[in-house]
Amino acid sequence: MAVDYTVIVLYLAGMLAMGWWGMRRAKSKSEFLVAGRRLGPWMYSGTMAAIVLGGASTIGGVGLGYKYGLSGAWMVVTIGLGLLALSVFFSARIARLKVYTVSEMLDLRYGGRAGMISGLVMWAYTLMLAVTSTIAYATIFDVLFDLPRTLAIVLGGTIVVAYSTLGGMWSITITDMVQFVVKTIGVLLLLLPIAVVKAGGFAEMKAQLPTAYFEPLGIGGETIFTYVLIYTFGMLIGQDIWQRVFTARTDKTAKWGGTVAGTYCLVYAIAGAVIGTAAKVMYPNLASADDAFATIVKDELPMGVRGLVLAAALAAVMSTSSGALIACATVANNDIWSRLRGLTKASGQQDDHDEVKGNRVFILIMGIGVILIAIALNDVVQALTVAYNLLVGGLLVPILGGLLWKRGTVQGALAAIAAGGLTVVALMAAYGILANQPIYYGLLASLAAYVIVSLATRPTDAAILATWRARLAGETGETGETPGATSGERPAGTTEPVTTGA
Repeated sequence: MAVDYTVIVLYLAGMLAMGWWGMRRAKSKSEFLVAGRRLGPWMYSGTMAAIVLGGASTIGGVGLGYKYGLSGAWMVVTIGLGLLALSVFFSARIARLKVYTVSEMLDLRYGGRAGMISGLVMWAYTLMLAVTSTIAYATIFDVLFDLPRTLAIVLGGTIVVAYSTLGGMWSITITDMVQFVVKTIGVLLLLLPIAVVKAGGFAEMKAQLPTAYFEPLGIGGETIFTYVLIYTFGMLIGQDIWQRVFTARTDKTAKWGGTVAGTYCLVYAIAGAVIGTAAKVMYPNLASADDAFATIVKDELPMGVRGLVLAAALAAVMSTSSGALIACATVANNDIWSRLRGLTKASGQQDDHDEVKGNRVFILIMGIGVILIAIALNDVVQALTVAYNLLVGGLLVPILGGLLWKRGTVQGALAAIAAGGLTVVALMAAYGILANQPIYYGLLASLAAYVIVSLATRPTDAAILATWRARLAGETGETGETPGATSGERPAGTTEPVTTGA
């Protein structure tokens, strides 16, 4: 294992070096939180694919393939479909808004008062996403070094917190690009073909396994529908995803770069399911389906290649963890703490340098909290399900409603968040956290509340809607000035017309 250990140690050292490089580059709030909004299409595509394809998509995707066969790809497929929908229909508009958080978008669209409560929901979601990603370090480091669970979480979590705190989004962007390359080589180019060959090829796999393993809908229609509601819609509104959209150089970069990343997700989904199916042939009696990835890597891959593939799994976990961490800290600082202190963007009480320091401190605090919660928490699936149910049930309707329906009001948005959130919580208590009913009825309650209350209240002020339309059209920047007026740069969003219900 010496060669494998060397590969992993070099990889981890490289991540820390990228953090140091990012610290030297991130000199302003925009540089620190959204990489200066300067990513081109190739880097944008790679980093976007890296953040959405985490430990759940890699280790969990192979586990679903082990349990259900090729239809186990559906979870990651719905993630890819969500990213495609976001990129094609919404990302250009989102990029033109020049905001930092989803809650800022809601305040801009509805005229304030929606940001605090939506910020709390988004903070809970990003926190639990970071926690569940951090817990995954225990599985990988157990395979690598046979470390105790707590030590593995502390080791992996500390590295992610270190490079995220040092360089913010620039560090995360560069590390994610490296992680994207490592995942592509390790999972798609090495593990996939080796697993299929070791299993005897597709003909042998079909001969050894039940027919259901090769049926497209073998996992069940209701399960697929639930995946769409949770993951496809979750991709449309998550702060961790939006914060990557904000890094795009132009709205066209966000649209086409995201489309490439979404397509890559579909390929990755099929690869994971095939690897899991091959593992079922080789190891038909594993105690847990989630052990399939680690088992096939440990037992079937040659020296050196094994280290690279394990580095790919580590890369998958780190990319999601770091993205969720900076999203969590951004929401905590900009949407919650700043509002509690009565600070506004126009107050002038903080310069860019102070804001970098403040956001850096929040990443460090949130990172320590994530590590401690990860050590204490056992049921990862339930924690992540609660987070996604609250996110989609509470925020999907007011966010998409704000983008698509000009009659939506702040009262309707608040009613939708409250109705959807409370319904989800009540039904999770009644039917169980993993039941499908909470998200089904939560969304219906949120939609009904949004439409009824919006129609029953005074329309949003015309001046607020005019400002909103101007931002959607890319006519004003972060300070309300015309983009490029002083820099001479061509602003994002001025190359194509806006088509929106707002």
